[in-house]
This record gives sequence, C-alpha cells and structure tokens, in this order.
Amino acid sequence: MPEIHIEITNGCNLECSNCTRHIGHHKKIFKMDLEMIRKAVVSLTEPVAGFPQGFPGTIGIMGGEPTTHPQFAEICKLFQKLIPEKHKRQLWTDGWGWEKYKAVIGETFDPDNIIYNSHQDTDVGTHQPLLVAAEDCVEDKELMWRLIGNCWVQWRWSASITPKGAFFCEVAASLDWLFNGPGGFPIEPGWWVREPNEFMDQVERSCTKCGGAVPMPGESAHADYDLVSPSNLKRLQDAGSPRVARGKYKLTDKVFTKEEIQEQIKKGWAPYSHRPYRVDGNLVRF
Repeated sequence: MPEIHIEITNGCNLECSNCTRHIGHHKKIFKMDLEMIRKAVVSLTEPVAGFPQGFPGTIGIMGGEPTTHPQFAEICKLFQKLIPEKHKRQLWTDGWGWEKYKAVIGETFDPDNIIYNSHQDTDVGTHQPLLVAAEDCVEDKELMWRLIGNCWVQWRWSASITPKGAFFCEVAASLDWLFNGPGGFPIEPGWWVREPNEFMDQVERSCTKCGGAVPMPGESAHADYDLVSPSNLKRLQDAGSPRVARGKYKLTDKVFTKEEIQEQIKKGWAPYSHRPYRVDGNLVRF
C-alpha cells in the first residue's frame, strides 16, 4: 500500500451518510493518546528485515476528523520529530480546524500530501453503503468471497492503526471498534510486513459484515440515513448505536444477483471516486 493511516480519533464534526468510519454509530469516541501515537509511528519507521528505512510509503493522520483531537498540534510536532522526511507525512481532513491549525499543518505536511475533502457541497458526493453486509446481500457465497478477494478498499485505500491494534483495512478497523471486536495485531515494528493470508482472521470476521466489495448503487453522502441490512441492524442495536436509536437508518433486504452485480460493473461502478477531493486548491479524483 502507498500509505498507512493512524486513526487518531473516530470523532468528527460531521455525520455523513454511510461514512467509511461509521460516524454517528459509535457509542464511545476514542482520542488516541500521544504515547500510543508515538508507538504507532515507531511501528512503521523502525527498520525490519528487507526494509532498512521501515515502511517505504507515507504515514497518514486520519479520523474521523483529525483536527477535532484536542492535542492535534502536539501530534503534528510528534510527526515532525519521528518522521524526518516531510514528504512521508500525510493528513486527511474535512477542513474543520484549518484556520486554527494552518501554521502547524504547513510546517508538518507538503501541500500535495494534505488531502482535503470538505463534504460540504450537497450537490455532489455518494458513499458506498458499507453497512449492507455482503453476507446479507449476496446469496451466492462463492461469488461473495470472490468479490471480497477483489475488494477495491484493499487495492486503493489503506491499512490502519487504532487504539485496538493494527488492521489490514481501514474499514475493518472501524468495524472492529463499532462491533466490539477482538482487535488487531499488536502495534509493534514489522506488523505491516505480514503476508495477506496472515490477516485472514480479520478478513473472515469483518468483510462479510461490510458491503464495500459488492457492486451496488451508491447513496448520497448527505442523506438523512444509513442503508443497513438485517444482520448489521441487529449488531448496531446490540452495540447501542446512537444513530440507529435516532432512527437514522433505512433497512434493506435486497439480495443482488450475479447479473445485477455485472450490470453495476458495466455502468462503471467506482465507489472510490465518491466525490471530488480538493488537494492544494485543485480538483482531482481518487
């Protein structure tokens, strides 16, 4: 992967529909402490066999919205200290704390490594309905596992570190927190060097609960609900989801046929391009 994220908080100033971090559903919000952030960075920068400089890609600060963390400025300073190469640091933000932290952000990150997505333009933006579980919406389980094996999140997005450990997938990391899972790998140097089959326990407990790999129509990021399938509704209720308690969900028992899945692919299904991102004033698509 080109980058690995450190999820410093799952708190956010927004509550977008079908959020990849399941904002609004978490009963408990975490704010990673500085010692754990230091440990997370060191797990990626320490030399390991075959990688004398540590993880060769960029190391990102991610949320939720990172600037809602009360120690955000201190975290930036910690990144400067532990990752000397500025081009290896990355920030993902909706811009909430931009004016407050503009100076330290500029000191810490190159402009092309600041990925800004405001989510404010209500005329654009769709999200993949991640809470429509693959196990609910794909009847053919062989097909389901083929789709999971080809999931775009793995190819295009990031592995992730949360207070509960290290995960092969940022969405799996959020699901683990949301559904009180057993956590990820210990946060120690070289965890990211593992072969894909060593993460299969995370795959088996997370990917069947997620709709990311299933070609289906997107939902507006500005809808007043999350699309949820039956098994995940039960899990959310058991987890005490505030968003479900407020009725901010729409239940679907839709099962997709192989033909419907193929039709979505033919239409150019590309959930990773859910809206324009603005990077250093320019519009690009990821």
